[in-house]
Amino acid sequence: MSRPQPTSTELNSTSEIDQFLNQIALRNPGEPEFLQAVHEVAQDVVPFIADKPIYQEMRILERMAEPDRVVSFRVTWQADNGEVHINRGFRVQSNNAIGPYKGGLRFHPSVNQGILKFLAFEQTFKNSLTGLPLGGGKGGADFDPKGRSDAEIMRFCQAFMSELVHYIGPDCDVPAGDIGVGGREIGYLFGQYKRLTKQFQGILTGKGPSFGGSLMRPEATGYGVAYMVNNMLTHKKDAIEGKICCVSGSGNVATFCVQKINSFGGKVVTLSDSGGFIHDPDGIDADRLAWVMDLKNNRRGRIEEYAKEFKCEFITGARPWQVPCDIAFPCATQNELNQADAEHLANNGCKVVAEGANMPTTPKAVEVLLSRGIALAPSKAANAGGVAVSGLEMSQNSQRYAWDSTEIDEKLQRIMAGIHEQCVTYGEPRGTEVNYAKGANIAGFVKVADAMVAQGIC
Repeated sequence: MSRPQPTSTELNSTSEIDQFLNQIALRNPGEPEFLQAVHEVAQDVVPFIADKPIYQEMRILERMAEPDRVVSFRVTWQADNGEVHINRGFRVQSNNAIGPYKGGLRFHPSVNQGILKFLAFEQTFKNSLTGLPLGGGKGGADFDPKGRSDAEIMRFCQAFMSELVHYIGPDCDVPAGDIGVGGREIGYLFGQYKRLTKQFQGILTGKGPSFGGSLMRPEATGYGVAYMVNNMLTHKKDAIEGKICCVSGSGNVATFCVQKINSFGGKVVTLSDSGGFIHDPDGIDADRLAWVMDLKNNRRGRIEEYAKEFKCEFITGARPWQVPCDIAFPCATQNELNQADAEHLANNGCKVVAEGANMPTTPKAVEVLLSRGIALAPSKAANAGGVAVSGLEMSQNSQRYAWDSTEIDEKLQRIMAGIHEQCVTYGEPRGTEVNYAKGANIAGFVKVADAMVAQGIC
């Protein structure tokens, strides 16, 4: 059967998308992750704004694809052996049309300007979807905390904050944690900010509960991913209960996602780290999950140790997408699920993919998933639970008040339900079938775009 020929409207949209992306590529050479993120948004937003001249006249999408500012600085610190090290730090402030810049800090050797621009661009849409008054930003450094002592990490964090302090504030830019930046690092960063400014402010989120942090913050992203899938399946009159689930990663997002899947009655059979993945057909129940959390958070071990402890298979240097499952949760890192992985999932009967990590699915894999009828919850919608509770932490800091876990969890569930509703509204629903990627892109765009129009050329 021959494929239908594209209409003139579709051809015009394709031409406009290509023209727009060519302009972006010329202005941002050597930044493939950023260009990928802009492409994913543009393919849905450019056709959407075709009959909305105000967005075109004010060049809203072009302005959103150019960060408000990119700050780069040297971070000099001393190791325990006296050796002096130099790293590069960044803060990308992407868009503050609807609120102060908000987004995590990542400490990892792969960090560079292009990756942080991609993350900050995504964050703008993600934060918009939460319904909270939060702009988009991201930052970090090419520092590797692995193998470093607590004293070395403290000195690095203090040196990093000594530069970052000039660009952030509770009504300007509120960073949080990300890969390589957990509760320990947030504590050191907050202590140095307080020392330098003489102010006790809600400047960072992900803080410890003893100094202004919110309950439920560690759980929020992983729980949010599971809540998003639960909403998607409820929309189709289905449920997570009884479903076989593959999860990648073994950090906070992955482990708390497993915890919530278990509470819904699903069975998780995989976890992974950079060394490979484990396949436990019996399921990673509460006791085994607690063992994993202790392994990763306290003993800082490798997931391979799980296979030895619980007598299951460990596959070296691979990702878990070859394992048959009903639902896949990529929760490790960007571009971890490629075209071949998507084909494996589709051939094995997977029905839903929910992105717990930021942009973990390659463009070719996205094409495969959508063409094979697999519902895809994009990261800007699925993993918004983390920034949602960060926003709630900011509210609590402003009030000098703390909500209990039940209140926060109820608010998180409402926020994720609201994100799902927006995706359905803009995702061209045909019955229970929804293009969640398109819905998230357009819904996230509209709120920011309307604010930018209202505020004029600035």
